[in-house]
Amino acid sequence: MFDEDDLTEIRAEREEWEEETLGPVLDAHGERKERFATVSNHEVDRVYTPDDIADLDYSEDLGMPGEPPFTRGAYPTMYRGRTWTMRQFAGFGTAEETNERFHYLVDEGQTGLSTAFDMPSLMGIDSDHPMSEGEVGKEGVAVDTLRDMEVLFDGIDVGEVSTSFTINPSAAVIYAMYIALADQQGVPREEIRGTLQNDMLKEFIAQKEWVIPPEPSLDVVTDTVEFAVENTPKFYPISVSGYHIREAGSTAAQEAAFTLADGFAYLEDAMERGLDANEVAPLLSFFFNSHNSVFEEVAKFRAARRIWAEKTKEWYDAEADAARRLKFHTQTAGQSLTAQQPLNNIIRVTLQALAGVLGGTQSLHTNSYDEALALPSEDAVRVALRTQQIIAEESGVADIVDPMAGSFAIEKLTFEMEAEILAYIEEIRELGDGSVRDGVLAGIEEGYFHREIQEASYEYQKRVDSEEEVMVGVNRYVSDEDTSPEILKVDDEISEKQLARLEAVKEERDDDEVERTLGALDEAIERDENVMPAIIDAVKAYATMGEIMQVFQEHHGAYQERIGLA
Repeated sequence: MFDEDDLTEIRAEREEWEEETLGPVLDAHGERKERFATVSNHEVDRVYTPDDIADLDYSEDLGMPGEPPFTRGAYPTMYRGRTWTMRQFAGFGTAEETNERFHYLVDEGQTGLSTAFDMPSLMGIDSDHPMSEGEVGKEGVAVDTLRDMEVLFDGIDVGEVSTSFTINPSAAVIYAMYIALADQQGVPREEIRGTLQNDMLKEFIAQKEWVIPPEPSLDVVTDTVEFAVENTPKFYPISVSGYHIREAGSTAAQEAAFTLADGFAYLEDAMERGLDANEVAPLLSFFFNSHNSVFEEVAKFRAARRIWAEKTKEWYDAEADAARRLKFHTQTAGQSLTAQQPLNNIIRVTLQALAGVLGGTQSLHTNSYDEALALPSEDAVRVALRTQQIIAEESGVADIVDPMAGSFAIEKLTFEMEAEILAYIEEIRELGDGSVRDGVLAGIEEGYFHREIQEASYEYQKRVDSEEEVMVGVNRYVSDEDTSPEILKVDDEISEKQLARLEAVKEERDDDEVERTLGALDEAIERDENVMPAIIDAVKAYATMGEIMQVFQEHHGAYQERIGLA
C-alpha cells in the first residue's frame, strides 16, 4: 500500500525525530511511566507510522464496508442507515415487575428488550425447589412456566419487538415458551425476532452454569439451531458469548479467540447434522465485552470480523456474505465497575460504549453505574440508555462508517490482535486433531481454558495491586466519603407471589397432559430426535422449567467439573 522509497524516507524521518526532537524531551522530563500497555497488558508504542503497516493490502485486509473481509463493518451504511439496537438488561422479581420495566424502557426509546433471569431459572429449577430459597427474583425475573412468560410480555406484541434472553442451560425451554407465546398471539413463527444466549460451551469455559455434561449440552444447542433454521429464521438461536470469558479475567485476545472457537464448534456440530454452513452461520450472533482500553477493543472487534469472514470460507466452504458476516452485540465491562465512587462508572461505561460503536457493533448494552452494588435502579438505567443516545445523536461518531480505518495505530493493533487470536485458535484445533469442536470439548475436559484465563486474571490483579494498572477511586484518587447511591432492593415478598402463581398453575393444568408431553420428550431424547417440538408441547401444557430439565438430567446425569486441573 506504500511505496518503498516513501517508507525509507519515513524511517529516516522517524530516526531523526527520535534523536533531535524526542530525545531532549525524554532526557529533560521523561514520561509518566516506564511502560504503556492496554488492560490486557499488550504493550503499545509511542507513535505509529506507515512503516508499521507496510504490508497492509487494502483490498485483502480492509476492503469496503459491508463486503468481505468485513474489517470495516458488517454493513455498507452502518449507523448512517440506522443506529445499533439499544438494549438495557431488564429482569427482577416477578414477571409483573419486569413487564413494567419493559414498558418503561420502550417508552424511554429503547429499541430492543433484553431479559435477565433469576438463578433458579438459569439453572433449570423451579421456584419451589429447596435450592431456590432466597434466590427467587433476586438476580433477574423468575420464570417457571408459560404463565410467567404470558405475564412478562403482557401488552407487548412479540411480532413487533426484538427480545434477547440471557439464559443458557435451560435456554431451549425459554425458546419454546417464546414460540408458544407467539403462537398464542397469532404471530407467525417465521416473524419472531430476538436472540437466545444458549452458549453452553462458554458456560463450561467460564461462567459455570450447567445441568448436563458438555456433549449432550451441545446436542441440545444444535437442536435449537436446527429448529431455528427451519422455523424461526429471524431469531438467533445462539449468542456466542465472549462477554463472560472476559469477565472471568481473560485478555481481549483470549476473549475473541475462545469465542470464535466456540462459534466454529457450533458450526461444525450443525454441519455434522447435515446442515449447510451458508444456512447456519447467518443465525449465529456473537456477544463481546468492551473494556477500558478503547483502541484495543476497536482492534479486537475488527480482527474478529476479519477472522470469521476468512475462516468460515476456508474451513467450511461458506460462500454467502451473510454466512461470513460476523454480527455481534456488545456489553460494557461489568468487571470494570467499582463500588467505590460509583458515579465514575458513568465515564467508564461511556468510553467502553464508544469503543463498541467505533468497532462496529450491531447491538449495545450499557451497564448502569450502580451495578457493582445491586440490580440497577430506574435512574441508573436511564443514564445508561441516555449514554447510548448521546453517542448516537450528538457525538458524530455514528456519521462515518469505520472512522478508525487507516489509522496507523489501529491497523497495526488489528494485525497484532488477529495474529494472537489465530494462534490460540490453532492451539485449540490441535487439541481436536484438526476439529475446532473436538478441540473445544477437549480443552474443557483438560482444563486448557481455565488455565489460560486464570493466569491472565492473576497477572491483571498483580498489576492492580502494584498500581501499574490504575483504577480511579480504588487504588488511586481514593476518597473516604460515602459515595453510595440509593440502590434497588427486591422485596422478599416476591418469592411468596411467585410461589403462589406456580402453585395455582399446577392446580389448574391438566396433569395427564403434562405427563404425556414429558413422556414424549423422554422418548425424543431416547431416539436422539430434535427435542424442540416436544419441549414446545410440554410448555404449552404448562409443564414447569424444572420438570422439563429433570427429564434431561435423568438421561444424561449431572455434570461434575474436574477439580485441581494442572
